[in-house]
Amino acid sequence: MASDTSNPVAPRAGTTRPLSNRSAPVPSAMVESAPVGPVSSPQTRSGRRRAETERRHRRARRLRVVVAGALIAAVGLLGVPVIASLAQSTPTARSSGPAAAQSLEVPMDVAAAPITRDQFGASDAVAELAAGGTNVDWATLVLVLGDFPTSADNVTVISRWMRQENYTDSWWQRNNPLNNGWGSGGGSGLGSYDSLVIAAENAAEALREFPAYSGIVASLEASAGADATAAEIWASPWASSHYANGSHWSTAEVPVVKAPADAWQ
Repeated sequence: MASDTSNPVAPRAGTTRPLSNRSAPVPSAMVESAPVGPVSSPQTRSGRRRAETERRHRRARRLRVVVAGALIAAVGLLGVPVIASLAQSTPTARSSGPAAAQSLEVPMDVAAAPITRDQFGASDAVAELAAGGTNVDWATLVLVLGDFPTSADNVTVISRWMRQENYTDSWWQRNNPLNNGWGSGGGSGLGSYDSLVIAAENAAEALREFPAYSGIVASLEASAGADATAAEIWASPWASSHYANGSHWSTAEVPVVKAPADAWQ
């Protein structure tokens, strides 16, 4: 059956009328309320620029932190061997482990270097004091050979002792200034020695070896003073008179007198 285009048929229920090519007018209210997308304002553009700048700054800071960390790590790795080497080679008070054994091999044909030392012993003192040759030199020699301090007090008391035994001007008679019976062949102290050096040796030996003279020895060792040591001499059995407990003992200055050269030889 041919269709009649001049008298269109009304649409049935449930069908949609086709729209014409011309758009239907849109109410103005709808136009005004329809979203038209974000609107760029000067304030919005400025905010975006600030945000972008802050992001760039944050990235730069993170980059600097990473670079600095890498440098520190590199330095640390380079420093570890040095620190470890120093720790191994430097002893510390806290180290409780045993020290590593060390050895030094020296060739057998290496000659020892000669060592020169300035030596001054008893023999030098004997020669020097004998060259001086005085009563003060002999008193000093007794102290040297007896290993006593050669203090001024000790030299003084020995010199006074010599004067009480043999006077001053003849202090060297019989080469026995203290009238010592030890080794002189005279138990009463009237013996003699071959030289003043031998006499000094025997005087020092008698003081050191005979227990009855321990008080004299202790006083000389302590350099207790001329008067204190003299009191020990009086109390000892050196002289049977005990120097009248000091009444026969002069404290006047002892003149320095030289003995003949052959008395020392």
